[in-house]
Amino acid sequence: MASKASINCSIVVDSKSSAVVEVCNEILSKLEEHNFDKDDIFAVHLTLEEAFHNAVKHGNKMDPTKKVKIDYFVNSEKVEITITDEGTGFEPESVDDPRFGTGLYEPGGRGLLLMNSYMDIVKYNEDGNSVYMVRYKEKPHLSEDHSQSQV
Repeated sequence: MASKASINCSIVVDSKSSAVVEVCNEILSKLEEHNFDKDDIFAVHLTLEEAFHNAVKHGNKMDPTKKVKIDYFVNSEKVEITITDEGTGFEPESVDDPRFGTGLYEPGGRGLLLMNSYMDIVKYNEDGNSVYMVRYKEKPHLSEDHSQSQV
């Protein structure tokens, strides 16, 4: 069977939580076309929603006049997603681990943990307003810890 052609796209949407549905539908359909299994699709769906909602809520501060940009690349081996908001950014290392201390009892604050758990690579740009995530079909042997490093 011939492999599907790689897909490289950008989407710019209004900074509102409901826009994630359109984004997820588009990207997840490309994963299905490239024969990603249900575990991969679940992982990408979960992390895509988390990263998108973080961009809207924390990055763009729920400002509907701002935009969220989603760049994605899909081929038969991996999916790469970059989500960029118009906010001032943050320092990922300053976010407390929700599995310990007072974070353990808070209802939120687990998005970054989930993203790092389900994606093979998670990196932030220097400004902290863009996250780059990769999930491989076949897990490569990563020689270094790529989580929360700078792009």
